[in-house]
Amino acid sequence: MSILDRLIKKVEDGNAQHSQAHPVLEVAQMHRRDIRDIMPIEEVVYPKPWTQKVFADEIEMMNRGHRYYAVAHIGRELVGYCGLLFADTDAHITNIAVHPDWQQRGIATELMLELAWHARQRKCEALTLEVRHTNTAAQELYRRFGFVPAGVRRKYYENTDDAIVMWCQDIQDDAFRDRLRSIEKTRP
Repeated sequence: MSILDRLIKKVEDGNAQHSQAHPVLEVAQMHRRDIRDIMPIEEVVYPKPWTQKVFADEIEMMNRGHRYYAVAHIGRELVGYCGLLFADTDAHITNIAVHPDWQQRGIATELMLELAWHARQRKCEALTLEVRHTNTAAQELYRRFGFVPAGVRRKYYENTDDAIVMWCQDIQDDAFRDRLRSIEKTRP
């Protein structure tokens, strides 16, 4: 069951910058019109950000069935996005990004759930990703989903930082489905 296009959770926000008292996070498939709102996040989160053209090309690949991208909104504000690349029976997480103002509120978890459910729905057998070796918060999130380190790509990021390659196998198994349901139940 996909969580696409449904209300995800309520987020309490004491920041006056975000005026809604109880904003609701919504996750939906990415469209070209989202690129303009994605770019400020991309540019602040990644040292070497993708360009608008890269996102447009990825969306075109999604339209051909080779990728899947989703965006997260709270009200009208785009607060995060994520993507998958499909290769044979595996799905590779290309990116998960949350605007710094909205981090540590469970949005990355919701985006991970979206990707995991989508990969299962597509009958993928495994998920894989790279994560910067210094990004311990992301590594912890991925471990929660069942990812384990499988190797290191030296100087993968900006030709300086190493990437840890992580895999999550057997995502069609009942145990993985149960893990996702358990994560959903522990939402704040």
